[in-house]
Amino acid sequence: MTQTVELPLWLFVLILLFAAVTFASHFLFPSVRWFFRRRLERAVVRLNRRLQRPIQPFKLARRYDMIQRLIYDPQVAQAMADHAKANGIPENVAFEEARRYAREIVPSFSAVAYFSIAIRLARFLSNALFRVRLAHLDKRAVDGIDPEATVVYVMNHRSNMDYVLITYLAADHSALSYAVGEWARVWPLSRLIRAMGAYFIRRRSRDDLYRRVLATYVRLATQNGVTQAMFPEGGLSLDGALAEPKVGLLKYIVDGQLEEGEEGRDVVFVPVALNYDRVLEDKILTSAARAGDRRFRARIHVVAIRILRQLWLWITGRYKRFGYAAVSFGRPLSMRDFALGRAEANSPTDLAIELMNRIGEAVPVLPVPLVASAIANYAEKGEGVSRSAVEHAVSDLLARMPSAHVHTPRDNRSYAVEVGLRQLVDHGVLEELRGTYKVKETQRDMLAFYANSIAHLIREEQA
Repeated sequence: MTQTVELPLWLFVLILLFAAVTFASHFLFPSVRWFFRRRLERAVVRLNRRLQRPIQPFKLARRYDMIQRLIYDPQVAQAMADHAKANGIPENVAFEEARRYAREIVPSFSAVAYFSIAIRLARFLSNALFRVRLAHLDKRAVDGIDPEATVVYVMNHRSNMDYVLITYLAADHSALSYAVGEWARVWPLSRLIRAMGAYFIRRRSRDDLYRRVLATYVRLATQNGVTQAMFPEGGLSLDGALAEPKVGLLKYIVDGQLEEGEEGRDVVFVPVALNYDRVLEDKILTSAARAGDRRFRARIHVVAIRILRQLWLWITGRYKRFGYAAVSFGRPLSMRDFALGRAEANSPTDLAIELMNRIGEAVPVLPVPLVASAIANYAEKGEGVSRSAVEHAVSDLLARMPSAHVHTPRDNRSYAVEVGLRQLVDHGVLEELRGTYKVKETQRDMLAFYANSIAHLIREEQA
């Protein structure tokens, strides 16, 4: 026991490294994690004092714990057994599939990433690209929502900027949990999105086991009061108009509410309507509409080139913002109240239609959509139009939208027309020749894209 043992230097160094790693993993790392966890918990307590809706413990739980809770849920366990039986595979194989789905879906929320990075970045991008305006907010109705209710923001989907804009504008309310599609499952973007509390979904999956895992996650998040945001349309609008709603995620929420019964939390939907003077992806969307294919052709290098181009314009002092971006908050809808007195109580389809109607009535009217609507008739005839004629057509349109939330820059209708015309000319949709504006032949679908965003607000003229 007291004899000297000789070792090669490389082996001695290797033993020391293993000893150091063992010491760190058993003694140092747990202490460091505990130290930072305590600091994070204190920071969240301070943060919750200023938020209208505090961050729920479910959202702050460790990702591993949420995955375990999800895969051991009784409904998921039954789905595993059914999946194994239907496909003739062992239940442990089905269990591993469910675990893989859970790991794919469950986020890894970080309050630091969300409130220190994401919100600041969202604020910077929103104001760098647009003149952001809050078109309408019934503060009394929003403040009157039951503090114990789960709030779900439901929005029309105009652009991928929707995520950024709502994250910025809801910063003082709560941390939002989004459902995002396959486009975001790209490293390192996926890590950041998970840290912001978003969860990934496969929009076209036919796998019953996958759908059960997803439904269970949505149910647990809703029952535990997590503030969520979703797009009932299920994807970006290709033609600029509001699309028919899809009931996938809404059905999961409704089913979870039925399980909870009257004793569970109420779910309150807050309609949010967005509109833009310029949709950054408009060329991609209109091209997809012409092709009849939602598989967008945008490549990462195309996006990078556009970003570099805008950066160069900013460096050379020629950068211009893309007009206005506006958000309106519509009439909140309590799911519990919606079910009262209805024979088809808690119908996901009826709920989706009602929510889209409330979103539609709150869509903001901005200069570009307004001017595009005013010029649409002239475009169909291939005629040019003077500015005074556009102003007259805009006045007629506004008279047919008495309840719309119209943003008029500087409270000056003539200036609003000027802004709309200038944006459309700069974007290459209109060409100006001696005071007359004409739609370029190749840009008619682009003009319709912007006009469609407010078409549902315009009343038909009386015969």
